[in-house]
Amino acid sequence: MATPIILFELLLALSISVALATDPGPLQDFCVADAKSRVLINGLACKDPKLAEANDFFFSGLHLEGNTSNAVGSMVTPVTVSQMPGLNTLGISMVRIDYAPRGINPPHTHPRASEILTVLEGHLEVGFVTSNPENRHITKVLKKGDVFVFPIGLIHYQRNVNSKNATAIAALSSQNPGVITIANSVFGCAPDIPSDILVRALQMDKNLVTHLQSIF
Repeated sequence: MATPIILFELLLALSISVALATDPGPLQDFCVADAKSRVLINGLACKDPKLAEANDFFFSGLHLEGNTSNAVGSMVTPVTVSQMPGLNTLGISMVRIDYAPRGINPPHTHPRASEILTVLEGHLEVGFVTSNPENRHITKVLKKGDVFVFPIGLIHYQRNVNSKNATAIAALSSQNPGVITIANSVFGCAPDIPSDILVRALQMDKNLVTHLQSIF
């Protein structure tokens, strides 16, 4: 049977791992990001709080429809610490996503955030895939007002299932959630992943791999 000391050490280790799994918490009222700072830290350096102003905590533009005239038929308008310096250390951000008819937000992950999405207009098919070895595909069709959550780090996507435009808004649990679009990362990285690795890993024809690498 574990001793109280061992149990305490296990609980302490668990609490530390949970704490390190999220954005750093603020140690003052706010920490407006100083984009001009040359200090390199995990996050962004703070500017003098006496110099903070309302515009540091403000963003205008989510009322504007994004341009979906692209290959995937969607556009993401982000509000992260890059657009709103006042988000620094707060552990939150948001995006607006516009979808053309039948448009998709292709499979991607956010390495530093969970995402909760609300449909504002239209109907969206959404889904995510669980980790190995199950690789379970969890999917649902959402209508206006429905809410769906994508757990941190898991591959997920959305698709407009209608012939009309759709709009969603999503909140993310990081000031800088990051995004890894699967196809772009696998076939569009620089330098290329050697084609023989992709051929074996994806069980694809080498000519197809080479073609995909040429278009991403």
